[in-house]
Amino acid sequence: MGRPNNRIVIAGGGTAGWMTAAALSQHFGSQATITLVESSSIGTIGVGEATIPTIRNFYRRLGLQDQDVIRATQATCKLGIQFNDWHKPGSSFIHPFGMYGQDVRGIDFHQFWLKLHRQGRAAPLGEYSLGATLAAAGKFVPPSPNPPSTLSVYDWALHFDAALFAQLMRDVATRQGVTAVDAVIARVSQREDGRIAALHTECGQRVEGDLFIDCSGFRGLLIGETLGVEYQSWQQWLLCDSALAVQSESVEPPKPYTRVNAQEAGWQWRIPLQQRDGNGHVYSRQFMSDARAEEILRANIPGALNATSTLNAEPRKIGFTPGRRARAWENNCIAIGLSAGFLEPLESTSIALIETAIEKIKTLVTNFDFHPSVVEEFNQTTALEYERVRDFLILHYKASQRDDSEFWRYCRNMALPESLQHKLDLFLNSGYIVNYRWEMFHQPSWLAIFAGFDVLPENYDLRVDQFPDEQIEHSLNEMHRSLQRAVSGAPDHQQFIAECFPAERPSEVAL
Repeated sequence: MGRPNNRIVIAGGGTAGWMTAAALSQHFGSQATITLVESSSIGTIGVGEATIPTIRNFYRRLGLQDQDVIRATQATCKLGIQFNDWHKPGSSFIHPFGMYGQDVRGIDFHQFWLKLHRQGRAAPLGEYSLGATLAAAGKFVPPSPNPPSTLSVYDWALHFDAALFAQLMRDVATRQGVTAVDAVIARVSQREDGRIAALHTECGQRVEGDLFIDCSGFRGLLIGETLGVEYQSWQQWLLCDSALAVQSESVEPPKPYTRVNAQEAGWQWRIPLQQRDGNGHVYSRQFMSDARAEEILRANIPGALNATSTLNAEPRKIGFTPGRRARAWENNCIAIGLSAGFLEPLESTSIALIETAIEKIKTLVTNFDFHPSVVEEFNQTTALEYERVRDFLILHYKASQRDDSEFWRYCRNMALPESLQHKLDLFLNSGYIVNYRWEMFHQPSWLAIFAGFDVLPENYDLRVDQFPDEQIEHSLNEMHRSLQRAVSGAPDHQQFIAECFPAERPSEVAL
């Protein structure tokens, strides 16, 4: 039986390209041939090192276990994100990957907490989350596969070296039969109907395909330069359009969370790996010069700067426009990763949006006819995903009470997209957090941000008043004590990593 003539060509490597190649080669098996074209002479962005828990489901489907990825990528565990100085200077809270408290008789836990919080009789919301409590204590233990109650439900993700993860994905893909072409793409040819016919490399090779996937980064070589799909800017809500990234030596044991510290016109990240830290300053050029941004970055890195395989010891400048392509799928081309859109790295969503794009391809592409209904479904759901992540990120800026700079004053006063305004109004008037389909962040995440910024309703579910205040307070105190006991017996994060998942050291090169 001859080999099917279903040819997938991926333009660009990096995290997006090789994740796509690995997943689709496994999914289609012998029913499609996959070729990835990238040039080793062209660098990738490769600074995103923090993920959300969905990454673990992604690599498990490829047959990889947590220990495989952690060791290969020098990773540490991530229980959430710590926001410092965001609500106002001196404030701090953790957005965890997990639940808060326990619901009672169909009433959400946070409705009970809201009543006691208004009376000054409740601990901060994060202290009713096992994930947040573990993170704050610098501890880590994998969640129970059979948690006794929702009080024990939490999840975790990774901080990893993005370049090493891309290499791991490349290894998986090539073992599964993906052909790698190391060459610069010189031009793209199209058919008479506008579909892409082939990629032409500088060395004269012609790579033909039926489905082309654009993983060329911000450039959007196929989706933008060739097919002319416009890029929709969301800079009226997400002001940050630049980042400086650099690596540094670790000066303390790695924390099991990402730190993001608000600055005068943006924010700074600090991501711990096993052998170094990743740092970056995300800012708005409208409100801050590049020189001032670098000054702030350097002043807030405790360790000495160092070089890696992907970055040198000097901060690397990255410019971007928050937004998305009007259509992620055009003709026979699908944009994945930065070519499809980019918001900003605040909640570590870029890799997750790669994952969801791949999953939609696996679900929708059951043949290579590409019926218009399939393309429309892909584009509609992709647009919804991006818009709902956008709204979640905008809330972080809008809800801030900082007024110490023009940047933050703009954010506090800006008009919101209707979709976010509705969600905000609904919560402030009822305490209800609506969850939509194709939404990456669910009720606990929205609750973490609402509570962290003290954006809370005046009222609570009237059914709460069926319970005596003393009973509610006793229950919340018991939950709090239970979490404290659980955390006190957990190992330190560094101890857990060292004992269970030590990183692979680069092998010595024979001279």
